[in-house]
Amino acid sequence: MPEAKSARQPLRQEVVDGIKSYILRNKLRPGDPLPTESALCEALGASRSSVREAIRILTALDIVEVRHGHGTYVGRLSMSALVESLTFRGLLSPDDDFQVMADLIEVRELFERGMAERLVAALDAEQIDRLQGHVDVMREAGVGKGNGFVDADRSFHALLVAPLGNDLIGQLSAAFWDVYVIVAPHLDVFTHEHEAATIAHHQRIVDAARARDAVEFAAALSEHYEPVRRRIAEARARH
Repeated sequence: MPEAKSARQPLRQEVVDGIKSYILRNKLRPGDPLPTESALCEALGASRSSVREAIRILTALDIVEVRHGHGTYVGRLSMSALVESLTFRGLLSPDDDFQVMADLIEVRELFERGMAERLVAALDAEQIDRLQGHVDVMREAGVGKGNGFVDADRSFHALLVAPLGNDLIGQLSAAFWDVYVIVAPHLDVFTHEHEAATIAHHQRIVDAARARDAVEFAAALSEHYEPVRRRIAEARARH
């Protein structure tokens, strides 16, 4: 039995790699249809069960999407697998909770602050007005009134990096929020007393973008993230 299992592992990976190679070779894009199961079996020289197992693996990675009654398609190629991994790691223990959040904060700040000049140059007047709108929603929503505050914060940062036209950065930014929404409630580090400061930091970012001041924009981002890092560190020390 162990030998059969070990033999199945390389075969499964071979079929997985075969499907990925097919996608690359044919230059398929997210949403494009894949061949039928029987066609994949013939093309890869694999059994129906092997192809089905490979499809399940690729579906979990969001490389493939199965639409029941319609067929199999190239997936969104999102960061869903990364989100699952980080979230599970963060929920395993309090220490990992804090480390996951600290790491994500650092990465997100590096993206935004490191590209301050490009962002300030790329944001147009309409996008800056929309950023202001998200800040206004944060003011009206408040931390304790459902998900309005967090949703507006998430939309703000998604819009902030959108002008870069970099799908990877956009997906990583979205992945941060997906993990944040699940992990943050377990940390108890973001409370009502931080609401006013958070809003003020976002307002400063908008004002700097409107003034086309990249130096002020980068400084505003640093001011925004520094208290978050400090609160995570303080919460970690309490545990």
